[in-house]
Formats: sequence, structure tokens, C-alpha cells
Amino acid sequence: MADPKQQVQLNGAYYGPPVPPRDNTYRSAGRRGSDCGCGCLFAALLKLIISVVVSVGVIVLVLWLLFRPQRVQVHVESATLTQFNLTNTTNALAYNLTMDVSIRNPNRRVAFYWDRIEARAIYDGYRFGYDALPAFYQGHRTTTTVHPAFRGQQAAPGSVAGTFEREKGEGSFYVQVELSTKLRIKVLRFVKLGHFKPRKIDCVVKLPVPGSSGSFERTKCHVDWF
Repeated sequence: MADPKQQVQLNGAYYGPPVPPRDNTYRSAGRRGSDCGCGCLFAALLKLIISVVVSVGVIVLVLWLLFRPQRVQVHVESATLTQFNLTNTTNALAYNLTMDVSIRNPNRRVAFYWDRIEARAIYDGYRFGYDALPAFYQGHRTTTTVHPAFRGQQAAPGSVAGTFEREKGEGSFYVQVELSTKLRIKVLRFVKLGHFKPRKIDCVVKLPVPGSSGSFERTKCHVDWF
């Protein structure tokens, strides 16, 4: 028979070791979202930017592979300087310069609308002539010739006199002609893109002194594109 001392008293209260209280603390879904806050917004924005950049890059690459654009080629085919005199008393420069400038579009799938062409003549850093040339459309693989002309008389700074006398003695004047342009690009049949403005088309020409036996040589211009 079991020892009465070892029998469990079932009809009495049992006091065992204390039960630890249940942890009722928790975070709601709303609080978790607020903790994410700025970090999640920044991550989403970064993903969006990366997606846009990648998409634009892919589009540009596809267009480049499709059209293979080539740089416009510009040459001064001929130039005639019939007057280029600097008056010692008034330091006025009288000039008469005409030119034939060829613009070559070597592209097979890209055409151009030359909406504006402005020619500026510069001597020893001094701009002495200006000519606005007519707008034109240039198709695929075509060459168009424009004819800038500079005539007139303007006061020149005193620093020009030294360069003028030296080059006159050497038999040739070096004149810089800049073409400032504004154009649109035509791709496919109806798509027109623009307006684009190349930074500069720069032509430095060597012109024989008027009345001398020298001759002009065809000159390639530098095209600083977009």
C-alpha cells in the first residue's frame, strides 16, 4: 500500500512554481510598414531610376545600330579674297570675301533639315563679317554647297595691325570662318527629331593676298558635333 504521505491531495489547491506571464507585445503590420519608411522608398526610387536608364540605353543602342549615324563632312571648296585692306589712319578694315562651302551628308538613313546657318568671319580674334545663309533640306548621301559672302568695312582693334602687316608680307592671310547651325534630324519617313545645335563648324582658310600669284587650296573644316 502506498504511503499516505506520498499521496497527492487532489481535493486541495496546488501551488507549484510560478508560471511566467505570456508576452503579449507584438508589432502590427502598420508599424512594420512605418519602420520600412524611407529605406523602402529610396530602394523603390533607385530601382525606378535604374530601369529608366537601362531602357533609354537600350533604345539608344538599338537606334544607333539601326541607323549608324555618321558625322557631317564640311569643306571650303573655293575662296576669293578681292579686298583686304587696313587703313593706318582710321584702323578700318575693308574686306570682300566670297566662299563655296560644301556640306556632305554621308548617312544612308538619316536626313537633315538645316533650319538656320549663320556664317561669321574672324581675323586675329576679331569678328569682322557676318552672313545669314538660306535654310535647306538635305537628303541621304547628298552634298549641298552654300555660299557665304562678306563685304564691308569695320573698325578693327589696334592689335590686328601687327598681324595684318606680318601676314601681308608673307603673302597669305589666315581667316577663320565659323558656321553656327540649327537643324532637325529626319529618320525613317515621317519621324523628325530636333532641334539640334552643333557647337561649332570651324574653317580656317589660308587666303592669298589680293593681287598676288598665290592660289587657294581646298580646306577641310572641323565639325564639333552636338
